[in-house]
Amino acid sequence: MSSALDRRIPPSVEVSTEGARRIVRVSGLWTLQALAPKFGQINASLRTIRDPDQAHWDLTTVERLDHAGAALLRRTWGAETVDLAARPEHVPLFRRLETAELGARPPRRGLRFYSPGIIPIRLAGHFHDFVVLIGFVALDLGRLIAHPARAPWREISAGIYRTGTQALGITALVGFLIGVVLSFLSSNQLKLFGADLLIVNILGVSIIRELGPALAAILVAGRSGSSITAQLGVMRVTQELDAMSVMGIPQMYRLVFPKVVALAVALPLLVVWTDAVALLGGMVAASAELGLNYRFFLQTLPGVVPIANVYLGVGKGIVFGILIALIACHYGLRIRPNTESLGAGTTGSVVSAVTMVILVDAVFAVVFRNVGLRF
Repeated sequence: MSSALDRRIPPSVEVSTEGARRIVRVSGLWTLQALAPKFGQINASLRTIRDPDQAHWDLTTVERLDHAGAALLRRTWGAETVDLAARPEHVPLFRRLETAELGARPPRRGLRFYSPGIIPIRLAGHFHDFVVLIGFVALDLGRLIAHPARAPWREISAGIYRTGTQALGITALVGFLIGVVLSFLSSNQLKLFGADLLIVNILGVSIIRELGPALAAILVAGRSGSSITAQLGVMRVTQELDAMSVMGIPQMYRLVFPKVVALAVALPLLVVWTDAVALLGGMVAASAELGLNYRFFLQTLPGVVPIANVYLGVGKGIVFGILIALIACHYGLRIRPNTESLGAGTTGSVVSAVTMVILVDAVFAVVFRNVGLRF
């Protein structure tokens, strides 16, 4: 029945003029089955119409219309709006085509101009999420104290190994080189004044009090902080975090809290390790440049560097470790499920962690300026 009807009422296009108005009359069956045998002829007729978007299209005599016919006509006039007269049952076809075209268009990419007011809003959002994260860690600490047998000890142990043990090599290398460079440059200046023995004071105070904690923290922020952010970000992209929520596994207690505890334990130990290797490098350079005996260096060091500097350096390590872990987890949990956000979040995590380490180190220097120094 349908095939016979298609053959009886073929699709056709007629162009006429009524005064200054051009009218395109479309009639017949405009279905895929009816258009297929005459598609070349119909398409050629539609292409010969001059300025199709300026003409009046009369579709009231169209017997049947499907998406194929509607798409062919829509492509012919090209404009989003056109002077159209059609049967009520055919109008929804064109509306659906317009909606599909709008949804398929790629977003426009151009210059983006940000208002200065956006920066405080984003900072406020970061501050709010960071405070909430600190609150969760504090609650998890109480949970650990109340039920130590249920604590994630394996995750904590693995975190100490990854952030502490595996970082011994890079911290030793950098610490040794910094000690050598600092000792060599200081020796050249001290020789001018005949104050060679003061090299022990300079190396001891500067490395144990400032350089050791700062170097270890910056290296850990770049190495372990980025790793933590990327790990949480990948879990967001692969929907592992959502799966943990569905299964009722506490994300903060199993993912964030072990990393904070691990870095709080590992970084002070790395600070002590970095101090020792940096002092070794300084001792080697002082021996080569000034001829100081190793035994003299080691015997003099405890007398010229008060023990308070060691406590201060270890305390910095604990604070830096907690800050780096919190910042890394904060950025990792804010990553959206796409690769672009993953890269931006990891970069922002490292930059923020290093900046925060330097700022907090400056605060320590001001607050404890009278501690561990002899005037």
